[in-house]
Amino acid sequence: MSTLYVVATPIGNLEDITMRAINVLKNVDFILAEDTRVTRKLLDRYEIGTEIISYHHHSGISKIERVIELLKEGRSLALVSDAGTPGINDPGGYLVQQVLGAVPEAKIIPVPGPNAAAAALSISGFPSEEFVYLGFPPHKKGRQTFFRRISELPETLVFYESKHRIFKTLEALRDVSLTGERPIVVGRELTKQFETIYRGTIDAILMELTADKALGEFVIVIGPQSKKSHAEE
Repeated sequence: MSTLYVVATPIGNLEDITMRAINVLKNVDFILAEDTRVTRKLLDRYEIGTEIISYHHHSGISKIERVIELLKEGRSLALVSDAGTPGINDPGGYLVQQVLGAVPEAKIIPVPGPNAAAAALSISGFPSEEFVYLGFPPHKKGRQTFFRRISELPETLVFYESKHRIFKTLEALRDVSLTGERPIVVGRELTKQFETIYRGTIDAILMELTADKALGEFVIVIGPQSKKSHAEE
């Protein structure tokens, strides 16, 4: 039976891949990869020789049609992104949707593993019985609305930011009066050589990031509103 595996891969440290993921990647007919060069480094590390097909956000309908044809032929495919879990701020969700419509008999199987948001939440020290995941802030249109929404959500919040906008994002959080009201944790380069966890006020974290030159990829976790603050609204 045709099968599409959605396979999580390491977010930095290549040792964070599961044995199951390695086995799947070795035994499928093709691997669909966001960036074939990035995926090739992982495959070389574990001596996986499976053929790679490029599939990313900008792939056209012809690429999706090829995937569907392969599944109709009974092939097995593994979908991976550059890092983490496909479909979670990575290519994948739309492809799964199209496969469900075109090849309803195909099995779609998750192979879980690394996720930067979950990793950051696990060491934040904030309640995570419920939380809101917000992806990346918009670059331009909708950016003010994004941060205003953050100020209104009482739950623990987690989202991503790049090195190019981390300072502007922390300043925007300060502008919506987050400073001093809710605790914040910023994870930089999680699982990688220069992994750093910043805790404290926004101003303090900004100073530390300036000293560290703020290189890398970031996960921001904001603690929940206090029950007192939430009751006063």
